[in-house]
Amino acid sequence: MTLASALDLYEVTVGMECHVQLKTKTKLFSGADNDARDKSPNTVVSPICFGLPGTLPVLNRHAIELAVRAGAALNAKVAEVSNFDRKHYFYPDLPKGYQITQLDRPIIGKGEIEVPFNGGSFTVGITRAHMEEDAGKLVHPPGADYSLVDYNRAGTPLIEIVSEPDIHSAAQARAYVQELWLRMMYSGVTEGNLYYGNMRFDVNVSVAKKGSGVLGTRTETKNLNSFRSVERAVDFEFRRQVDLVEKGQKIVQETRGFNDATQKTFSQRTKEDADDYRYFPEADIPPVVLTREHIREIHDEVATLLPAAIRARLSSRGLKPNEIETLLEADAVLQGRGYIKLIDETEDEVVRFVVNWILNRDIASKASDHDEKDVMAASALPTAVQLSDVFRMYKSGKISSNNSDELIGHLAGHDELMAESLADEKGMLQVSDSSELEKIIDQVLSNQASQKAVADIKAGKMNAIGFLVGQVMKESRGTANPGVVSELVRKKLLNS
Repeated sequence: MTLASALDLYEVTVGMECHVQLKTKTKLFSGADNDARDKSPNTVVSPICFGLPGTLPVLNRHAIELAVRAGAALNAKVAEVSNFDRKHYFYPDLPKGYQITQLDRPIIGKGEIEVPFNGGSFTVGITRAHMEEDAGKLVHPPGADYSLVDYNRAGTPLIEIVSEPDIHSAAQARAYVQELWLRMMYSGVTEGNLYYGNMRFDVNVSVAKKGSGVLGTRTETKNLNSFRSVERAVDFEFRRQVDLVEKGQKIVQETRGFNDATQKTFSQRTKEDADDYRYFPEADIPPVVLTREHIREIHDEVATLLPAAIRARLSSRGLKPNEIETLLEADAVLQGRGYIKLIDETEDEVVRFVVNWILNRDIASKASDHDEKDVMAASALPTAVQLSDVFRMYKSGKISSNNSDELIGHLAGHDELMAESLADEKGMLQVSDSSELEKIIDQVLSNQASQKAVADIKAGKMNAIGFLVGQVMKESRGTANPGVVSELVRKKLLNS
């Protein structure tokens, strides 16, 4: 039996853990800067990040607020009382020898999310989500026989979202992480830049014969940082494990990595038994106590911001499901551009113009795997208000089609510029004043090059008007309103 035919006999089961970096200014337990992007190693740190003796953690209040927002976005129960614990292990990226995390009483309990998929949806249960600090980062210089440690990331506030094993294909795995990303973005929990690892995914994959009612031995592929990588890692593991089972070989429970270049997973270390981290309560941080009223307030606010609520509103404006998903992702990447807000509030023809403009530029697909160059290029776009202003100028005849495209290019990335004032400054506004246009038309009609077109029009060959309009546009350097010019030419030649 070939592998392709064997795959139909098996079902893949996927559970996932997602580390989400919280959007705070400072780290979870210190005042060190939480933005390590493009910073030199070990420069956004504090004594707490290095685990120096005598240092004490101080809990970041804003991180707690963001964790509650995440709980609301996951339709999960948020604990009124939660605790921090110490997770002990010894590794160079963890200088104090333990990680501050949550074990028995996490801030977020059980929940579930509905994931749009192939015109329908499926549900993924959330087991729990807990807060913890990130560790540092090991750097392995090429060709060197040593490693370096960068503690810029140490102490970064995270929530780890643990799903139930409710995912049963690589495509579903991708759909789940995309929906999770959208929910974290729209609830304001994270910056969500996958290029910088603001969200990282660990996928647990197992295979079993369809209808067997059992789960196979699972592998865990860690630290995936794009939607595409999640999908391809699951697909590769499904095929690899089925191939081994069909050959009568044993699946090894292990931790695996993913090679983007080869699109394959690879073994990192076996994991026959659960690690013994010797957890015990964190004595330096008191329990986190929240009121039921405060949790409810945040839940009610977040509910209006989530993708499901936005989908309903955009659907009511006549947008198709694929258009809505594209807009959701594009607007999440382009934070502050205001496209969805505009679509919510403006008239139908402006909505269609803005939607088509975004779809035609393929913004979401450029940003979907969050390559930094593509994200930066996608962000250098006009705001929704600028786009709508250009469209209204075009509809009212103040600017030509060609000049509207050029004006949008000038506005891109310059939020402070006003469309009409910039068009005026660059001489793009169309002249519709009849007295001004008649002077240019009279000049064109008197030219020797125009005489054949004049004669043709008088003889009833109206296609020749296009030539004369073109000559007027040339003389006016593109500022004449072609519709007004065409009408004036008709009157002058046919009424003379």
